[in-house]
Amino acid sequence: MQVMAVTKYVRISPWKARDLAQEIQGRTVTDALNLVNFSERKGAFYIGKTLKSAIANAEHNAGLSADELIVEKAVVEEGPHIKRWMPRARGSASAILKRTSHIRIVLTDGKPAGK
Repeated sequence: MQVMAVTKYVRISPWKARDLAQEIQGRTVTDALNLVNFSERKGAFYIGKTLKSAIANAEHNAGLSADELIVEKAVVEEGPHIKRWMPRARGSASAILKRTSHIRIVLTDGKPAGK
């Protein structure tokens, strides 16, 4: 059975968070939590928050035990850009794109859904 959690509009560039998301894929939930807790990257806070939400969803909504769960997918997708302007020479302006991310984590217990 699969359980999912999504965190949207996170104020971090997807490029900076994807490497940690790829690192936790295929690991058990306890290993992934340890990896996220001891990482010093800014994205670790948001990925950890989403991972804990997915674990809570699995325990509360699906009745699964957290000890048996595996991180099947951890994806960081690009969200909308916040557009800002910086003044430049001769009265012109250049665009600054402040990037946002959508973080999606899918957990599974290794058993097929259904009967």
